[in-house]
Amino acid sequence: MIAGLPMYDLPSLRWAQDAFWQVLAEALRAEGFEEVPERLSRPDDLAAFWRAPELLFAQTCGYPLMTMLAGQVRLIATPLYDAPGCEGHLYCSHIIAGAEERGSDLADFLGRRAVINGWESHSGMNALRHSFAPLAAGRDRCFDEVLVSGTHRGSMETVAEGQADIAAIDCVSFATVARAEPTLTERLCIVASSRLVPGLPFITNGNASDEQVAALRRALRVALAEPAVSEARQALLLVGAVDTNEDDYQAILDMEREAAALGYAALR
Repeated sequence: MIAGLPMYDLPSLRWAQDAFWQVLAEALRAEGFEEVPERLSRPDDLAAFWRAPELLFAQTCGYPLMTMLAGQVRLIATPLYDAPGCEGHLYCSHIIAGAEERGSDLADFLGRRAVINGWESHSGMNALRHSFAPLAAGRDRCFDEVLVSGTHRGSMETVAEGQADIAAIDCVSFATVARAEPTLTERLCIVASSRLVPGLPFITNGNASDEQVAALRRALRVALAEPAVSEARQALLLVGAVDTNEDDYQAILDMEREAAALGYAALR
């Protein structure tokens, strides 16, 4: 079996991810799971990793959950984070620009350069598309160029360095980077925030039974309540989790449909 927590895996937070996994792994073994991995995987090919039949526990983004992973994985729960922009299990993206753009409106960025972390990201792509869709009427494109950085931190650095003008950043990613690298976020400002939707879900393989999903949820609750990893959870801003289902994540596809209805089906 394999497991991974790749979505908020900043180098400065890997100790916390690893510590949390050790406690969760013990709770999974106590629930009767066999071949629980000792260590987290940190794969380069996330799409293949999420689809792996031997996937025991992972975190993904809500957009691929509802698109390329639909019917191929099972949803376990949605985490709760203590970060500005979160409300319970809901989160948003901060639309960010360079600090010198403070006080600007979204319309001020039409015809300029955007950067996204990836085309399959809700927080980096879908939320940005939805935010600009009302401004797209009658336009062939909103941006002169759309760059791809690969990570939210990479997008933040790209904007801070002036190589792009605007980006949408997962509010939990923004908060963790702000804590780890305040000199980076000091060079940025938040122009707007996107609509709230359920946060980045924990998943398992698509062949997992209802009983196994229930056991995964029990183990997760045990790990989240374990005092020994309180420091690690605080570093990750992780405060809990709630049981959710795919219907909750329709809100992400609603944003995609609304953008398309306004004539802005593709971020450009």
